[in-house]
Amino acid sequence: MMNNIGKTPNLDELADKLAIKEIVHAYARGVDRADSGILKSTCWEDAEVDYGGYQGLAHPFCESLPNAIKDYKNTQHQVSNILVFLDSPKSASVESYVTAHHLRTDNTEMTYIGRYLDKMEKRSGYWKIKFRKIVMTWHQDFPSTENFEKNVSLVPISRATNNREDTSYDFLRK
Repeated sequence: MMNNIGKTPNLDELADKLAIKEIVHAYARGVDRADSGILKSTCWEDAEVDYGGYQGLAHPFCESLPNAIKDYKNTQHQVSNILVFLDSPKSASVESYVTAHHLRTDNTEMTYIGRYLDKMEKRSGYWKIKFRKIVMTWHQDFPSTENFEKNVSLVPISRATNNREDTSYDFLRK
């Protein structure tokens, strides 16, 4: 698997890797928008996840996750260092780094640093998650420093929300 790093991919491999990365990023968007529809669209119906406290089918997890996310004022999941290993034309192993910021209602922040380990499958021309395991590197808690009196220039900027009222829904629809 690792001995193909740096090999120039052909156009099919490049297209597959791009589609896989889109799924990884769409999942993060689904979490931050607390949108079970987006989350479920990234996983096969028979997919499973291992989130430590929850191990089982992905779709029920995707349906329940938005309620947990709405307990926060907001979240932001940043995914990077995505390595895609095409195991075959229809399966891939993927490692992604994730930094997830969770702003609590008491204005403290929990930041989670870890990785997603995914097994992906391609069916009927679509890549989706077949299995996801999260691995924690560390986490940290600290007070939020949000202060609009000190940073007045930030006041007119649109604010993200963890629901369908987020400005991105209208923006991306047009």
